[in-house]
Amino acid sequence: MVATNAIGPVSWVLLLYRVPREPSTPRIAIWRRLRSLGVAQLGDGAVALPEDARSREHLEWVADEVLEAGGTALLLRAQTLARKDERVLAQAMAQARAEEYRDLATRTAEIAEIGGTPGEGTRTLLRLRKELRGIQRRDHFPPVERDAAVAAVNDLAARLTSEGTFEADPGAPAADRVVQRSRA
Repeated sequence: MVATNAIGPVSWVLLLYRVPREPSTPRIAIWRRLRSLGVAQLGDGAVALPEDARSREHLEWVADEVLEAGGTALLLRAQTLARKDERVLAQAMAQARAEEYRDLATRTAEIAEIGGTPGEGTRTLLRLRKELRGIQRRDHFPPVERDAAVAAVNDLAARLTSEGTFEADPGAPAADRVVQRSRA
C-alpha cells in the first residue's frame, strides 16, 4: 500500500503540541479527540493526518483546545522525504483501522448467533452501524478488513429483515433503514 493521492505523494498535516499535566481532564479530552480522528502518532505530542480540508480543520480545533488548556500547539504541513516513510505511516494507520474492523466484524457475527428480542436487534444494529461509520470517518487508508466489517453489518441487517422481525423504513437515513415491524 502506497500513500499517494491521485496526483502524487501525500501531504500531511502535523500537530505538535504540549498540554500541561494538571489538570488531567483537558489532556484526556484532547487525547480522545485525536484518537477519534485516527491520527498517526509520530511521538509524544506529535501527530499527523493526511492533508485535506476536513483533517486540517479538525486539527485546528484540537490545537485551539490545547491552547485553551494552557498548552502550546503548532500546525505544520509536511511531506515525507522517502516513500518508505510515507508507506510506514499509511500502513500503521491502516493496521489500526484493520483491528477496529476485525473487532466489529467479530462482534457482529457473535451478535447474529445470539439473537435477541426485536427491540434489542434494532438498537444493536443501529449501534453497530454508528460504530462502523465512526471507523470509516477515521479510515484514511482503507484496509481489506473494511469490506468484511461492512458485509457483516449488512448481513445482520438482511438476516433481521428476512426473519420478518424488521423492515426497511423508507423515511430513515439510508444507513439506518431498519425499524421494528409491529406484531399483529
